[in-house]
Parts: sequence; structure tokens; C-alpha cells
Amino acid sequence: MLRPFLLAASLLLLTAFAPPRAAAPSNQLAKLHYGGGGDWYANKTSLPNLISFCNAALHTNLAPDEATVELDSPELLTYPFVHMTGHGNVNFTAAEAQNLRRYLTGGGFLHIDDNYGLDKFIRPEMKKVFPELEFVELPYSHPIYHEKYQFPKGLPKVHEHDGKRPQGFGLLYKGRLVCFYTYECDLGNGWEDVGTYPEDTPAIHEAALKMGANLVAYALTQD
Repeated sequence: MLRPFLLAASLLLLTAFAPPRAAAPSNQLAKLHYGGGGDWYANKTSLPNLISFCNAALHTNLAPDEATVELDSPELLTYPFVHMTGHGNVNFTAAEAQNLRRYLTGGGFLHIDDNYGLDKFIRPEMKKVFPELEFVELPYSHPIYHEKYQFPKGLPKVHEHDGKRPQGFGLLYKGRLVCFYTYECDLGNGWEDVGTYPEDTPAIHEAALKMGANLVAYALTQD
């Protein structure tokens, strides 16, 4: 007759000493799937590595896997941080531009990373989204360079292309930074697995992840 009691007691003890369940992820980062034929899917390990770094260094609770979201999807509005990269052509339809504007003016944040060759395509497409705005280079005093890690000289230089300095451009809507565009920097390349680019040192990889963590921290805490 004691067996049911002992079984119940054992279950209570196991429950008491079981490790706590991990909390469900509070947010997920997304990569933007755009049209036009450009390689939106580039840098396959970059976002997962950035997510892992943020969860460890910033104590965020991001889902370990990135999402993929299309411009005209209602799901776009659910992500606090959307990353866009590539080398080639980009094309936004009118409906996609309208949905992206809705996302950004409603509190979303877009990081565009020129993977070399994107610049001449992305600027006119973002004009479809914000015809009234221009990309402006952010001063090094901007909070995005000082969120968690200090970058008093702006973006780290990951890869060399045309001998230009790295620049961080922003679209400011009613005073809020809604889009941050990293140019001549290759920040996303720096997030990729060590060894993907033999010339990238561990120091470059770390600097790129720290700057990426600043972007995520900014997106998650802005009003």
C-alpha cells in the first residue's frame, strides 16, 4: 500500500531538484528576403553568430535561429530587428515599400549591410519607402556607437574594397533612427564563422560582433 505514496514522493523530489526550464525566447531576429535577383541569403552564419553573441554578452533571450521574412509579409511587423545584405540587384514593389514603411514608422529597425555592390541598388529602393528622407552619415557621438561597446571612431573596417573608410548612414524619421546602413564595412562578413575569410583575425571578428551587438541593443531599447 505504500508503493503509490513512495512513487508520488519520488516524483515530488525529482521536480524539486530538476533544473528550471529555459524561458521561451522573447524575440527573434530576421533576415530580409527581397526581390530583384540579389543574393539576400548571403552570409549564412552571420546572424546565428550575432544572436549567440548577444545572448551571451547582452543577456538577451533571442531565438537561436534567424527568421526569414519577405517584404510584403504581415510577419515583418513582428520582428524588432531585420537585417538585409547582398551584393547585387534589389527591387521593391509599391506594396513592399508601403509595408516596409509601415514597419519602420511603427517601431521597427532595419540594418542594411552593403556586402559590396549593394549601394547603387539600395539607395533608390529606400527612396520608394521614404521619398522625403535622405541617408545621413551619423556622427561618431551617436548612441548606436556607444550602446554596450565603445566605438569612438565609428564602424570597424572588416574588409577592404575600394580604399574607402567605413561609413554608417541613417534614415531618421521624426528624429528616430529607423534604418542604419553600413557601407564599405562588411560588418556581416565579420560576424561569420571564424575561418570563413582567412584574412579575418579573431580581433576583427570580435569587433564586428560587438558593433552588431550595439545595433541589436539599440533596436531593442529605442522608444
